[in-house]
Amino acid sequence: MVRAMGETEEKPEVKGERIAKVLARAGVASRREVERMIAAGRVALAGTILTTPAVLVDGLAGITVDGRPVAPAMSARLWRYHKPPGLITSHRDTRGRATVFDQLPKHLPRVISVGRLDLASEGLLLLTNDGGLARWMSLPSTGWTRRYRVRVHGRIDEEALAGLAEGIEIAGIRYGPITAEIERASGSNAWLRMTLKEGKNREIRRVLAALGLAVNRLIRTGYGPFTLGSLPRGGIAEVPLKALLGAAADYFRTERPSVAVERRTQPDPSKWAKAKPKPPRPGARRRQARKKT
Repeated sequence: MVRAMGETEEKPEVKGERIAKVLARAGVASRREVERMIAAGRVALAGTILTTPAVLVDGLAGITVDGRPVAPAMSARLWRYHKPPGLITSHRDTRGRATVFDQLPKHLPRVISVGRLDLASEGLLLLTNDGGLARWMSLPSTGWTRRYRVRVHGRIDEEALAGLAEGIEIAGIRYGPITAEIERASGSNAWLRMTLKEGKNREIRRVLAALGLAVNRLIRTGYGPFTLGSLPRGGIAEVPLKALLGAAADYFRTERPSVAVERRTQPDPSKWAKAKPKPPRPGARRRQARKKT
């Protein structure tokens, strides 16, 4: 077909979403884990095993994981969990070590962690049944601050500690700004308060090791607007829906608008139907007339 000069070819509209995003939202796993599942041949569409995550779908119809149909996505929920040290933040461990998910109450749905805490670390770990929400919360672009209390051993160079606010490069890896303050010190031991926004793998341990400090305890006390508070070690508490919607408003507005509308719409009493007045019962008027006389 010949087009007139200046005419542009109209591209067909691409519909649907990438299958990894759809499965993550349904709580199957994080997007990255779903991509690994596809590479392992565990995901099929209409009976055909997928070999690439670059597949667009309009919903969950026809999708199976390990031969089983995927259930529709549930309403997004979020929990605060006080992770004890000694647990792996993973659904499986090839070395047979205990995982966070092994220790959770059995009544919980399948959940995904928002980021991770390493084996020796403890404190606040957010868990959700919505893989898309987990990814959104963990992205540096979301801007949520991670807060920690860290016990270290070694001689503290306060100037070097303050310099972390400008970021630091270690072994070719660039770490973003970190705020570090001494909470209290005794001899060669000290407690630090640290905040950061990236949360790269073992970031605090590697950064402090570069300053000659050995971390012997690391506790995450806050993640974005959520705090560990008085939650006991191993304890779990669901975040109220109102707090979740308020904290992740951008996610629900752009990624799951139906949930945001469904949950935020409140009944308007001014629009409720008004009950019609009931007619007086037989004899009621005569009784009222006698009372007046």
